[in-house]
This record gives sequence, C-alpha cells and structure tokens, in this order.
Amino acid sequence: MVIKMEELFKKLNIKPRDLKLYQTAFSHSSYANEHKDKADYERLEFLGDAIVDLVVADYLYSNKDISEGEMTKLRSSYVCENALAVYSNDLDLSKYIKVGVGEEHSGGKHRKAIIADIFEALTAAIYLDLGFATARKTLLNIIVPYIENPTVNFFSDYKSALQEYVQTTQKSLSYELIGEEGPAHDRTYTIQVTIDGIVYAKGVASSKKEAEQEAAKAALDKLAV
Repeated sequence: MVIKMEELFKKLNIKPRDLKLYQTAFSHSSYANEHKDKADYERLEFLGDAIVDLVVADYLYSNKDISEGEMTKLRSSYVCENALAVYSNDLDLSKYIKVGVGEEHSGGKHRKAIIADIFEALTAAIYLDLGFATARKTLLNIIVPYIENPTVNFFSDYKSALQEYVQTTQKSLSYELIGEEGPAHDRTYTIQVTIDGIVYAKGVASSKKEAEQEAAKAALDKLAV
C-alpha cells in the first residue's frame, strides 16, 4: 500500500528523495505485522525523539536568556506528548497513518500516543533523507510559532504544584505504579498518588511521567473542592 503524500510534502516545503523512509514513518507495528512488513515506525520514532529534543533545546539556548532550570521546563512543554500530538494534528498526519484492522476499529489512527510518535518518526525520516539542516528548519517552522506565541498550554507541571501544596501542610507524598497494560510499543501506565498514607487519585497515560502528572492533577482537583 502506497500513500500519496504530495500534499504533506508541499505543506512542509520539502522535496523527498527516499519515499520508502516516509512510508515506514507512517507504518504502525500493527500494520507491519498484518502485512508481514519488516519495518514499522518505532526505530524512526526513537531517532526523531532525540532530534526534536536537540532542536528545541538549541533554539531555547540561542534565543532565550533564561536559566538551565527554566530552559528544561520550557523544553518539556514543547516536546511532551501533548505538544507533539498538536503538531501532528496541525499537519493532519493521521490520514497518512497505516494501522492494523484491530487498531483501526479502536480508533488508533487518532490516538494521542500514536500521532505523537508519528511526528517524531516523520522528523527522523526527513533527517535521514534530507539532512539535519532540513529537519531543523522544518521543526522550527512548526514549533517556534508556539514558543513565541504561547496561547496553547501543552504541559502543566502538576507534580511540582502538588509538592508545593504538600510542603506547606507538612504532609508526605508518594507515587506508585499500580498498573501496566498493552504491548511494548503501546503501553498504558496507571499511577496512584498517596498523601499521608491516603490514596488521593490515579492517573493513566502512555508514559509513567505523564501518568504521574495526571494523578497529581486529579489530586489537586480533589484538594481544591
């Protein structure tokens, strides 16, 4: 199955050479397994994750006169799963994703974790095909408008807010992984947050860090009542 991506390439203002790279970038493991393809997007996603991190970190270092801690927090805002999913939706990448029949029926083409992964895989494909300079320029065109005009709140550090609350009341705080489901490429984690020995809330997400943030947010919501 060959997906025509001319519209996407025009939107990104790139002229690809190796179309197979882009086909792989949009192939979910469920599709690869059903069609006995050797490649899915997971290796590309791994590489793309590092490239996105580097490009955003470099931009912040070169353009923002802020401390290391502030840069780290700001970078997290623009490379987290929520942000990557927004970039992916901006480009309408879901219509190019190839998933298996079961994943299709469960809405996998629009699942946040998958469309976020696809953005990173596409980044890696551009890097391998056209070089770092093109990948960097493409990423900056997409991400910098959000950095310079932060009207969308991609990421809130609910854990820090909860920690501050607990410190003021001199209570203990802990997070515990209580559930882990799904295949290696698409796992779901459940974290519970406990304050002074009492379970306050649970959070579910595709990474442990985001599940902790969800749990902290739910706890703060409960404490605010």
